[in-house]
Amino acid sequence: MKRSIRFSLITGFFLVFFMLPAFSITNSEGQKLLQLAQDNSAFYETDFSANYTVVQEKPGEGKTITEAILYRRDKAGKWTILITGPAREKGKGYLQYDDNIWFFDPADRRFTFTSAKDKFQNTNANNSDFTPQHYARDYSIKSMEEVKLGNLDCVLFELTAKVENVTYPILKLWVTKDDGLVRKKEDYSLSGQKLRTTAVPSYQLVKTADRTYSIPVSMLIQDNLRGKKIEGKVQYEKTQITIKNPSFEKVSDTVYTKPYLEMMSSK
Repeated sequence: MKRSIRFSLITGFFLVFFMLPAFSITNSEGQKLLQLAQDNSAFYETDFSANYTVVQEKPGEGKTITEAILYRRDKAGKWTILITGPAREKGKGYLQYDDNIWFFDPADRRFTFTSAKDKFQNTNANNSDFTPQHYARDYSIKSMEEVKLGNLDCVLFELTAKVENVTYPILKLWVTKDDGLVRKKEDYSLSGQKLRTTAVPSYQLVKTADRTYSIPVSMLIQDNLRGKKIEGKVQYEKTQITIKNPSFEKVSDTVYTKPYLEMMSSK
């Protein structure tokens, strides 16, 4: 009887041992990976510009398409978005400087204050989705574990905000272990309700003289609060952002000013 119990304990030990993951990420490694994910979202050494296509899909209502050009100067905390299409939206724009975000409407030629949390052009994207993501600076790691996301080896982080001025107080991030790229993100309210899910299927590599940057090819955002029941099944609103022609060439200082948006709206 004792021998049988001892054998069962030994067998159980080896079963548990071999079920454990081969490697376990340490707190230090996790913090470094989260910092890398933050660094990959920012371009402090250079200007950045690209063409953005934002496709909003509302169940039962079809799609709307917005074309825009984004300019960023991350080291100065400045960015400009110029809407180039469709025709009825052309000339509208967004501008951030001195920690303020302004929206320009050429219809009345007025600037109105907006925020990083506000929706971009009434889509499921926020203004903050077009800016650097401060994962390591603004959030604390609540938990982390090594997981598979499809065929990608990732670390799943659960993050809680340690500052007030964030778009979402709780995040879940799937970050690839080898290159620190965010492949999936879930945004939560303070009560724990899932608000949005963002997938980043692939990245494009852009080489400069100093380094190689990883830019998403596209991002798909699902809004878990905005949906409609169709044929007995809830279908959520989705927004796909496609990024083309990324460039790290310096642009004129005037691009990050109100007069620039006013001038471009008249062309």
